[in-house]
Amino acid sequence: AGSFQEAGVIQQAYNLNFPLHAVPASCAQCPAWSAFSVSSPAIVLETVKQAGAGAEDRPEAVVVRLYEAHGSTVTAWLQTSLAVKEAMLCDLLERPIAQGHLPLEQRGLRLSFTPFHVLSVLLVRSR
Repeated sequence: AGSFQEAGVIQQAYNLNFPLHAVPASCAQCPAWSAFSVSSPAIVLETVKQAGAGAEDRPEAVVVRLYEAHGSTVTAWLQTSLAVKEAMLCDLLERPIAQGHLPLEQRGLRLSFTPFHVLSVLLVRSR
């Protein structure tokens, strides 16, 4: 019922095409853990990968790619449980964008999207 945004069509399509695979935990009382979360249902976290050569050969760097899927202008928070010491916007070749440094805030990283906009974020993990 309602629009495709209200009906959660994008999330349901991802659930169908990329089903969750459960992995047994080493203990019965292990706490729940999530590496990343996004505050808006309009934003899809599409990719998480180790940064490639374009990221200045940083083995401690991770690239997160997100996009706006509802055709809206939205600000969202990207949160991670990883220890991150630096975050910056990068291009699709994973090269940092000039003046693309993102402040690490209590709520995570604040990201602004226009309709169907793709953002790549380079996260440098603390060692």
